[in-house]
Amino acid sequence: MGSVFGLLWLFTGFLQSARGQGVYAPPTVRIVHAGLTCTVEEERYSERVYTIREGDTLQLGCLVTGHPHPQIRWTKTAGGAPDRQGDSTLLNETLKISNISRHQGGRYYCKAENGLGAPAMRSVRVDVYYLDQPVISVHQSVGEAKEQFYSERTVFLRCEASSNPPVLYSWRRGSQALTQGSDTGVEIYEPFFTQGETKILKLKNLRPQDYAGYTCTSSVRSVCGIGDKSAHFSLNNRTAPPSVKLLLDDPLVVNPGETITLVCVPSGGDPPPSLEWVRPGGEELPKRSVVNGGTLTVPAVSVEDGGAYSCVASNNVGNPAKKSTTILVRGLRKGRFWITPDPYHNDDHIQIGREVKVSCQVEATPPEELQFDWLKNGRPIRSSERMVLTHSGGTAHLDIIDLKFTDFGTYTCVASLREGGTPETSIDVNISSTTVPPELSVPRGRSHLVAQEGDTVDLQCLVSGKPKPILLWSRLEESGAAAALPALMPDGSEQTESYDGVLRINNVTRETSGTFRCRTSQYNGFNVKPREALIQLVVQFPPTVEPVYTEVRQALSRAFSLTCRLLQAHPARLLRYEWKLGSRLLTVGQFSDQQDDTSYLVKALNREGYGEYTCDITNEAGAGRCTFLVTGKAFAPEFYYDTLSALWQNRPRVYGFKLQWTQMEPNAVDRILAYRLGIRQMSQSRWWEQEIPMETTVQKGELLTYNLTELIKPESYLVRLTPITRYGEGDATERIIKYSAPVNPHLREFQCGFEDEALCLFSQDKTDKFDWTHHSAATRDTKYTPNTGPSTDHSGSKQGFYMYIETSRPRLQGDKARLLSPTFNMNTKTSSSSVTYCFAFYYHMYGKHVGALNVFLRQKAQTVTDTSVWSLIGNQGDRWRQAKVNIHPTAAFQIVMEGVRGTGIEGDIAIDDVTIKEGECKDPPPNNLRSLAPPSSPHIWQLGVTLSLALIGRQR
Repeated sequence: MGSVFGLLWLFTGFLQSARGQGVYAPPTVRIVHAGLTCTVEEERYSERVYTIREGDTLQLGCLVTGHPHPQIRWTKTAGGAPDRQGDSTLLNETLKISNISRHQGGRYYCKAENGLGAPAMRSVRVDVYYLDQPVISVHQSVGEAKEQFYSERTVFLRCEASSNPPVLYSWRRGSQALTQGSDTGVEIYEPFFTQGETKILKLKNLRPQDYAGYTCTSSVRSVCGIGDKSAHFSLNNRTAPPSVKLLLDDPLVVNPGETITLVCVPSGGDPPPSLEWVRPGGEELPKRSVVNGGTLTVPAVSVEDGGAYSCVASNNVGNPAKKSTTILVRGLRKGRFWITPDPYHNDDHIQIGREVKVSCQVEATPPEELQFDWLKNGRPIRSSERMVLTHSGGTAHLDIIDLKFTDFGTYTCVASLREGGTPETSIDVNISSTTVPPELSVPRGRSHLVAQEGDTVDLQCLVSGKPKPILLWSRLEESGAAAALPALMPDGSEQTESYDGVLRINNVTRETSGTFRCRTSQYNGFNVKPREALIQLVVQFPPTVEPVYTEVRQALSRAFSLTCRLLQAHPARLLRYEWKLGSRLLTVGQFSDQQDDTSYLVKALNREGYGEYTCDITNEAGAGRCTFLVTGKAFAPEFYYDTLSALWQNRPRVYGFKLQWTQMEPNAVDRILAYRLGIRQMSQSRWWEQEIPMETTVQKGELLTYNLTELIKPESYLVRLTPITRYGEGDATERIIKYSAPVNPHLREFQCGFEDEALCLFSQDKTDKFDWTHHSAATRDTKYTPNTGPSTDHSGSKQGFYMYIETSRPRLQGDKARLLSPTFNMNTKTSSSSVTYCFAFYYHMYGKHVGALNVFLRQKAQTVTDTSVWSLIGNQGDRWRQAKVNIHPTAAFQIVMEGVRGTGIEGDIAIDDVTIKEGECKDPPPNNLRSLAPPSSPHIWQLGVTLSLALIGRQR
């Protein structure tokens, strides 16, 4: 920060407080626009409509009041779920959307909450303006449509352009403007069903002069600077809708890995149509594909590339033309088999003299090329009276009638495609005296399994039979006394295949507990009634407890209790608990059947009692732990952001800031002895620190004030405040102090504390007898009249400024001083109606000779008029009071503050913290504020500041 800053950085402090809840207040919200905007419309008092051009940057600011400072959340729905360009809810004061699109228009909500009262919410509607390039399409009336546009036919030219606001269309034929009635052969109208979005030009009974060039111009009347856009179409006797043809076979059957080329050519249409290849349902073309006009090339085609492809031709005349073809990629998939014992007898076993059917199934593309061959022990089989071969779709059957011993062997089903191009698929099925239907069981002791959370569990079903079938695992979910319902497997599927009879579940959780079913599949096995078995899985897990971690703040010598609650556990019996402080055992015990929590009482906290308390609740599966960090640290201070006129300027090169805060839960810990104040320039790394002693006990809701002065323009500062108790330092809070040049605030809310030399653009009336004086009690001269005037500004600070009238000589009774506010212009949208503003200020009228304080509303219409709106006469005591009055201006206006000198010199009048807010005045605040004298011990920088003292502050 440097020695120069050390020289300039002078502080003086003062503390004031408010009993009870003090300045704690629920949030309020107001939304303002900070970025580009075309227009801002006031729909209602609580809502604005912002109009912005597509592609510009939307920036909305959410201005909040309330203490503690509210958290701010931007959403696009009132419920909270965001609906903006895929991003998450914004948790800061500014909503910024760069390159805004039309889909991002809508209602945006700013929600503020600070835990007091109901959250505050305001919304704005954002209207995004845009204009797309118009498109002209040409149609004939139904029944007259021909391949060409012949004479004596009625033709419609439709112009369409997406826009917001609604578009205005105009037509020209060549250089001639076409309007309704300008040509008897032309009608112009807007169809009702399009709600003004299109305008149709109707040419009745085409004439030779109608064959010409037409121009449609779309306009949104230059709103948001959006210019007009035009489209052109040349109508002639060759104009015709498009037609298209495909130069390829349909369907097109190809082998995997081949390169295919689809060719589409226009066969008619004027103007020449454009061509586009698409797939059904908006599915994308293969990523490897190349499109060149009407030619689509797909290299190394795969099975996934098969399906329908369509060529679409469009020239904006009539309807688009469309031709489709199908690509079939040869392939064989999913070969499976099953054995059906004698289908005419209810027997699951294969017996000599009975019938046996062997079936195999294959999925093929194209299905009509699929063919099957059967082999027995590697030799081909031909269909006969005893060996009947049939083929239906993708399934082939071999019926062995009157089974003989010689029929035992290995039968092979071979599936292939006639045109080749893909390897054949063969399936072996063994038929012998050992071929038996499946049997299913669960190993002994494995039908009820107990595991712990995180284990790997193997569920096993033993399956016998030849051929050995695939097992299908599924899960059942019990629903009371109702039948078992299907549930999802741990991997999210409905069922899982297993070839070895084992289902392995890794990292089981408590949700995995339940009943699992294994059953045989008829495929790759016997076509008999499925066999099934059930396994019950129980997953044990350690107790779930709350709170998992919490911080407890306590003052010394106090009693408090810690409670650890049991939420769930399995097994839920024989639970034990154990309390510790660090590694020291405090107590142990066992839960009763009805118990769901355990508590530990500290009767009187001492310094050795600070630390980490743990409570472990255990069962067979492990332990759940509650952790409590007991500390005497003070909670963080809460900076007060709603200070009126917090920033002031008393010299050209420096400025000051009124830092205000409250203390979070000050009574929870030992009394706060002091605050450590740290400050550094944002551009520097060096901290300067000083302790602010607290002479009295800080109360909840008490507003504390400390003035930072001599801050260098235009630097910003990081301020850190840390409470200190007997325990030591508490939690720190930081905020950034920014310099901002004084400006004339807008009328919706005007605030002035007279802290800067510019006086918020207040000015002295040139026609009065004397002027108001800009004054601070810290610079009060002893020659000033005693027993009159304030000793501090309204906030209680001796360094704060206010305005007052000095009534000493040469002033005479009745002399007037007038102070004029800036001129405020009325809102043009509401100036014709009565608008109410609340004018409020603080006044100090103390002294036995006090005269009068008058307030006038000066309106500047065709003539200037002054109307009295408030007045008070005489001594009101040595205290600041607040006045509020509703004003109803109908033109540009000023506020005139008039001070009138009384009968003697003890008649000073002061004013401070002037505000003008839109809306009716609320109830005035309570007047029971108390003031504290500044600390008796002078601050280090109050002892006569020299260059050497600038380096005394501690550096961090």
